[in-house]
Amino acid sequence: MTVMMESQNPPGSGPMTVRDLEGMPDDGRRYELIDGTLLVSPAPGLRHQTISYQLYGVLYAACPDDMFVVGAPFAVHVGDRIELQPDVLVGRTEDFTAKDLPVPPVLAVEVLSPSTSIHDLNTKKALYERLRVPSYWVIDPAEPELTVFELDEDGSYRQVAKAAGAEAFEALRPFPVRIVPEVLAGRS
Repeated sequence: MTVMMESQNPPGSGPMTVRDLEGMPDDGRRYELIDGTLLVSPAPGLRHQTISYQLYGVLYAACPDDMFVVGAPFAVHVGDRIELQPDVLVGRTEDFTAKDLPVPPVLAVEVLSPSTSIHDLNTKKALYERLRVPSYWVIDPAEPELTVFELDEDGSYRQVAKAAGAEAFEALRPFPVRIVPEVLAGRS
């Protein structure tokens, strides 16, 4: 069975705002807003969560004091029509508030799932690029495989690395850290 991510504005309404999200139910789904359009995705599965939490731990252990690592759900607000909840994000410590990150992160990570793959690889990637998020990582749990995109001098994402299985990715941005996809998946 394939589960689709919903993308919609409520009937009879115009673009939504971040304030409108406050009325959404606490039902385990992820509610995100891209340019006023609501994206609703189901709660992630076990493999997705395992990878997210393992990555959080690896990043947290290597994170310098001037940055902070957060796992979903945690809101990134940019303006009143964008709210994203990357699976894992890194931001500058000084930029966080108690409830959100009101500026783009320095790293956004999305773990693919059947209901989010198209949005993660296209819609969100384009938005992170437009917001000038320096690094965007996508993890495919099926392989497992990590694909790394970084902004080039023209402000466009370029794929700079891909690591699968036991291959290691030695990140320099946003800080030095070693990522091994199969370890994130619990297979080492």
